[in-house]
Amino acid sequence: MQQTITKDQEFSTNISLDDEVLKIFAKMPDALKIEVLHYAEYLLNKGTEKSSIVNNDIPKKKYRQAGTMAGLIVMSDDFDEPLAEMQEYMY
Repeated sequence: MQQTITKDQEFSTNISLDDEVLKIFAKMPDALKIEVLHYAEYLLNKGTEKSSIVNNDIPKKKYRQAGTMAGLIVMSDDFDEPLAEMQEYMY
């Protein structure tokens, strides 16, 4: 039977929670311990990323603006004319 710990209980049982995690960790095979280690590192890094979100350090997304290339691209006058190479495919 698994026991769940609420946020209120977390602070009062911090030492026993650490002991409980270590007991479970000790029972795991090495391959699973490596996965747990990677996940724990991910969670720690995720916490530091959240602090940067709170501080508004994330650059805002830049949106494209229509018409910024106007006048920079020149098309030839015969752009719409049929190509000589394609005459045999046209009717």
